[in-house]
Amino acid sequence: MDIKTFGELIDWTRQLHQHLADCLAHCANEHEEERARMLLNYLASHEAEMQRVVAGFEEQADKKALKTYVYDYLEHQPIQTHRTCDAPYATLSFDDICREVFDLHEQTISLYRSLDGKAEIPEAKELVEALLALEEHEAMRLARQTGRMSDV
Repeated sequence: MDIKTFGELIDWTRQLHQHLADCLAHCANEHEEERARMLLNYLASHEAEMQRVVAGFEEQADKKALKTYVYDYLEHQPIQTHRTCDAPYATLSFDDICREVFDLHEQTISLYRSLDGKAEIPEAKELVEALLALEEHEAMRLARQTGRMSDV
């Protein structure tokens, strides 16, 4: 996806969370280990909720901010995902699944951090800061929840 505006960036983020939710849910049915299936189902529901929340940003964000160009995105390293989802999570261990999902969230956080402070209008800066806060908060929540699951 060619991202030119903050609106397109939000849509791309929404699609990323939706794709991950679909992939994790698909892989949960394929995994042999019960604990990993539980983790994949939990992560899939979490990512579906993230998709819903990010979609809310598209609807509620300042229209001026959504139309603002994101020039610096093109310089950022593209986020690496299992975009085709040929059941890669179905073959990973509990810990490897966590690492993969956390890495994806860290890449997203890194992208928003790189854009924070570069936004040229206050509305766009506020939007990036809100998206960054959401991603950081949800990454911490995921770490807590998966830590509890690994104790089981």
